[in-house]
Amino acid sequence: MRRFLCWLIVGILGFTLITACNHAEQKPSVLPAQPTADCRMVEHTLGKSCIPKHPQRVVTLHTSILAHVLALGIKPIGSTYLQAFTENIETPPYLKPYLAGIQALGGYDPNLEKMLYIKPDLIIGYDWETKVYPLLSQIAPTALSLPHNSGDWRKTFEFVAEVLGRQDAAQQAWDRYYNRVATLKAALGNRYQDQTISLVSIAGGNVFSEVKGSFPDRILRDVGLQRPAAQDVEAQANMLPISEEELDKADGDILLVSMMTTDDRKQLEDLKQKPLWRKLRAVQRDRVYLVDYMTWRGFNLLAANAVLDDLEKYLVNTP
Repeated sequence: MRRFLCWLIVGILGFTLITACNHAEQKPSVLPAQPTADCRMVEHTLGKSCIPKHPQRVVTLHTSILAHVLALGIKPIGSTYLQAFTENIETPPYLKPYLAGIQALGGYDPNLEKMLYIKPDLIIGYDWETKVYPLLSQIAPTALSLPHNSGDWRKTFEFVAEVLGRQDAAQQAWDRYYNRVATLKAALGNRYQDQTISLVSIAGGNVFSEVKGSFPDRILRDVGLQRPAAQDVEAQANMLPISEEELDKADGDILLVSMMTTDDRKQLEDLKQKPLWRKLRAVQRDRVYLVDYMTWRGFNLLAANAVLDDLEKYLVNTP
C-alpha cells in the first residue's frame, strides 16, 4: 500500500510539473467537480471547489485555520504547523488540549504523501499554498482563503464557517465570546477607566507593538480597555516598530510583554537594563506581565478566548 501511495504522489507531481512548464505564467488551477447531491460549490481564491456537505475528515493548512475549524466544533484529522517552527517555539498553550489524534502534516511544505495516506475529504488553507493547489485538489476538494492580517482574521473565520456549512456554529461561538467579554467587563468595573494597556512584543531581534485594529487591540477594545496614545495609531501590518531610543512608546499603566524564543527573552533582559525601560510607569508600578506570543498573535477565536483568560488573570485576579 505504501509503495502504491508513493507512486501515486510521483504521478501527481509529474503531471503538475508538465502543466507548470506549459503554463509558467498562469496561476495553477484545477477544473472543479460538478455539484452533486453530496457536495456544493464553494468559491475561494483559486476558483470553485465542490465541497462535501458534511465533511468528516478535514485537513487544515496552518494552526490558525486549525483553530477556526476547532472553534466550529469539528476536529480535523490532520494539520500543518502542529510542530514547533524551531526548537525554541512551543505549540500555543490554547491549542494543546485539542491536539491528541491530529496528524502532523509538515509545515511550510505540506507532507503530501502523509496527507494522501490519511484520506481527507476536505482541505482548508490559505492561498499561499498556490503552488501545491493542483496536488491538494487531487487528494481532496480544497478551499483556500486570502491570508488576512492581524485585524481582519474574522473574515477568515467567516470563510471557514461557510466552507464547512457551519454558520450557526460560528454564531454560537461568537455569542460565547461576547458573553465572556460582558462577564469580564463587569468584573473589571471602572478600575481601569483612566489607565492604559501597553502591548510590546519581541521577536527575531525586533521590538514592536500591535496597534489600532490588530488582533489583540480589538479584544482590548471589546473589553473597554484603552491603549497608550503612542500605540493608538495605524501602522503597516498593524505593527509599530519600537527602537531602544523609543522605549517611551511602550509606556502605559499596564505592560503586557510577549516573546517568541529564548533569544527574545535574553533581549528582554537586556532591555530591562536600559534607563528608558526603568522610567516606564508599568515598570515602576511593578505591573509588567509576560504573555504567550503565539496566543496574543493567534488571529482566531480560540486564541481570543485565551487572551480574555490572561486579562482576567492579570487585571482582575492579580492584586
